[in-house]
Amino acid sequence: MPLFLPPSKAKPPPPPLRTDDRRAVLVGLGVWAVLLVVALAVPEVRGTGEGRWLGSCVAGLLLGLVGLGYVHRRERRGRRDR
Repeated sequence: MPLFLPPSKAKPPPPPLRTDDRRAVLVGLGVWAVLLVVALAVPEVRGTGEGRWLGSCVAGLLLGLVGLGYVHRRERRGRRDR
């Protein structure tokens, strides 16, 4: 099997898959929200005083919101271009 095929013999690439990126981001946001509630409910996590766990959950939520805005804007732009 050759490692390189000339463009004339290569198959065309398959079309891109249509995925629901908004659902994936929303699932991630839900996971971070549950983790934040757990981190607030468990006294050992709150009592460490470091704030690493809570900060990680809040950062995950904020980045998820940024991702949700990005996906929404990309989908809106894609609909406009059609």
